[in-house]
Amino acid sequence: MTSAKPEVSPLVAAQHRAMPFTRLTDCGMDPADARRLLTDTATGTPWQEAAAALADEQLSRAGRARDEGHLVTARQAYRFASAALMFAQMACQSDTDEKRELYTRHTAVTAALAPDLERVEILHRAGTLTGWLCLPASGAARATVIVWGGLSGWGAAYLPVARAYTARGLACVLAEGPGQGESRLRHGLYVDERVTEGFARFVDFAEADTRLRGPIGIQGISFGGLFAAHLAAADPRVAAVVVNGAPAVPAVPEFRTAREQMAAVVGTDDPDRVAEVMDALRFDPDKHRVSCPLLLLHGGLDPLARYADQEPFLRAAGHPTSALRVWADGEHTLYNHAAERDALTGDWFTDRLARRHSTPKG
Repeated sequence: MTSAKPEVSPLVAAQHRAMPFTRLTDCGMDPADARRLLTDTATGTPWQEAAAALADEQLSRAGRARDEGHLVTARQAYRFASAALMFAQMACQSDTDEKRELYTRHTAVTAALAPDLERVEILHRAGTLTGWLCLPASGAARATVIVWGGLSGWGAAYLPVARAYTARGLACVLAEGPGQGESRLRHGLYVDERVTEGFARFVDFAEADTRLRGPIGIQGISFGGLFAAHLAAADPRVAAVVVNGAPAVPAVPEFRTAREQMAAVVGTDDPDRVAEVMDALRFDPDKHRVSCPLLLLHGGLDPLARYADQEPFLRAAGHPTSALRVWADGEHTLYNHAAERDALTGDWFTDRLARRHSTPKG
């Protein structure tokens, strides 16, 4: 006989829906840790407490490995700890002191992965945009891809994506744009009607770094795909764009946790102001035309972005090589096809950026 699964509270059930095993591992958690996190939270341990405890165990493992001279093992453990802390802070929808502390810990742990990545800090308005730069082993890039997330997963959550790109000779900037990561939690930069100006600052950064030769592509994941499409339509420096799991017409969502996340990225509890910003960010394919190659990714089982929600991006694409890729059984942002997805986008960016003739900088 098999034992019945424990009944869980509505909060825990919502956390398990938002952060399933496939998402946890897609964003870099140790699979054993991911299973334990889901088990421990199902049996009563608060999500952030369980995730932070797993991070602590990985940090102890990293320290032992480092002291014994096993640096590859230490870096692996730091990556697992970074991912665990990323998911720990996701349990806090609003910008509480606890969320800020967990994200500060996540940032510090991620910084321990140097020299595999470098911290990025870019002045913008009255604050600072943050992120991470990952270079290929050669130290010089054939082209650069800037990647960002959406409402809850940012920056180093996409280190597995960056590894797929650097393996192909591409540099990858993991951006924490307005409303995301430390750009929001520490520096007070939020999403507003001019949010694309903030993401464009990462293009400025890539242009200014002499190691980042070649064209620049961008990739927006989940809600961040909306920002990527807007930037590709507005900025001729963008040479290729991937949109993955984004709504073209953002609306205040029905799920409470998603509503709270949206309010947090806008920086207000005023629902009218949140709705005002979302209305200003509607992507209209008749007004917003994308002239560079666009790749639209869609999961047939995505509950947050139906195909009809994403199809306007494809209608806005004017380049003849623009394409759609659908996984019929794909979850949101294709968590359950992570390896194939990253190989596909890595090859797609390579074909459209690194193999395209360009004039070297400097």
